Amino acid sequence: MSNSILVPLSDSLTSHSVLRYLTHMPICMEDTDITLLNVYKEPPVSQDLMGKSFVEKQESRMIKFLDNAKDKLVEAGFNPEKVHIVLLKDPYPTVTDGIVAEFNRGSYDMVVIGRKHMSKAEEFVLGDISIKLVRTLENTAILIVKQTDIIA
Repeated sequence: MSNSILVPLSDSLTSHSVLRYLTHMPICMEDTDITLLNVYKEPPVSQDLMGKSFVEKQESRMIKFLDNAKDKLVEAGFNPEKVHIVLLKDPYPTVTDGIVAEFNRGSYDMVVIGRKHMSKAEEFVLGDISIKLVRTLENTAILIVKQTDIIA
């Protein structure tokens, strides 16, 4: 039986924790479809503050990160033909909206997402993508991986 897992990532310690967890997850790696997803959200003022060149390099930096993530999963035993990369550049109001849109487009059995430690105040102001996904995707298995400070 084949499983399909959606894995939203960004170049962060949390995403590294998710990748490390996936490489040790007790699943049949050869039969599991993994989609590595990044919702590329360009801040509205970034080009003015950071410069056009910096903003243009962000997309290629994220593609490189996703390619490296795929390589790590393949090295761990996942079938390279079943590890897919999706970079969403559509203008979604939030990253969560982009993840939900991709989930609804595909046929995923599970979402694996990382969660960094936040104070209650940070969570209130910034929101928490993992909690929003749990509430939005009610009939879906969602695995939340806590951030560790180790990069592998």
